[in-house]
Amino acid sequence: MTDLLALTAELVDIPSVSRDERALADHLEARLRALPHLEVVRHLDNVVARTSLGRGSRLLLAGHIDTVPVNGNGRARVEGDVLHGLGSSDMKAGVAVALALAEAAPEAAVDVTWVFYAGEEIEAASNGLGHLFRDRPDLLAADAAVVGEPTDGLVEGGCQGTLRLAVTLRGARAHTARPWMGLNAIHRLGAVLAAVAGYEPRCPVLDGCQFREALQAVAVEGGVAGNVVPDRASVALNHRFAPDRSPVEAEAAVRELLAPTLGQGDEVELVDAAAGAPPGLDHPLLAALVERSGAPVRAKLGWTDVARFAAHGIPACNLGPGDPTLAHTREERVERAPIEAVYRTLAGLLAGG
Repeated sequence: MTDLLALTAELVDIPSVSRDERALADHLEARLRALPHLEVVRHLDNVVARTSLGRGSRLLLAGHIDTVPVNGNGRARVEGDVLHGLGSSDMKAGVAVALALAEAAPEAAVDVTWVFYAGEEIEAASNGLGHLFRDRPDLLAADAAVVGEPTDGLVEGGCQGTLRLAVTLRGARAHTARPWMGLNAIHRLGAVLAAVAGYEPRCPVLDGCQFREALQAVAVEGGVAGNVVPDRASVALNHRFAPDRSPVEAEAAVRELLAPTLGQGDEVELVDAAAGAPPGLDHPLLAALVERSGAPVRAKLGWTDVARFAAHGIPACNLGPGDPTLAHTREERVERAPIEAVYRTLAGLLAGG
């Protein structure tokens, strides 16, 4: 078997901060084009490789190749069986697993599509998977998909949706020596924040995966001058909602929670929203993956690109080596054992269908 830790280190040492993924895309494309059993297509900085074995089903393995900006950790450093470095966990270890599988499994029991895509860590409009669905959806046709986001080697079903709201409260300006002449909009935020802090999360169980919703205030703004009662204040809210609700339903639930705190002239504006994805683990390929993993599944509480697949009718789950809590941190690292464990799980699935 390929030394997967060394392969991950090799990929870490090819810089690929979002918007600068070309060198890594070139590297992956060259390695994949050297494999005669694969058809390879390059679209922008996204590389797709596919088998055409005439099998009865097709599994898609996807991984993003970009990273967040460097934070003193741009080069790989191996200490025993631990690799430190930017992107080691999120998600070059997962990319290494997919690349090694592509190089080692020319005769899989299912047809396989490998997708290595750019722009996952930045705004949705730059997401390479989105570009492929927009421009070349034929390349992404599959019966099921696995996204290699770091999950500690556990299968995580679906993902939660996310939306952001901007809440603006109105008041009336006055001199701070005579505040009763006005209405302090910042003080009015207290009721909104109390409602958010008292939010009771829904925890629905879908396909054996327990989701846990969340509502958080993530930014506040207000104030005119040191001696002026402010007439405007705003708070930004982020809501993570389970995939049994649509973005419209989730927004309506938050608006209902906030309604008692709002008055005339106040505004609640939807900034953006993205739907979640149901677990979809009843699909035979994903059910077999869960069985081979040998561990209980859990819900993906964050948003991942499994939602893009679900929106196109492709059931998908998350499975990758690495600790997601270390992603985007200076201390990002990954250990050899989970990389090899994920490889064995996926290799077994490809061999046995």
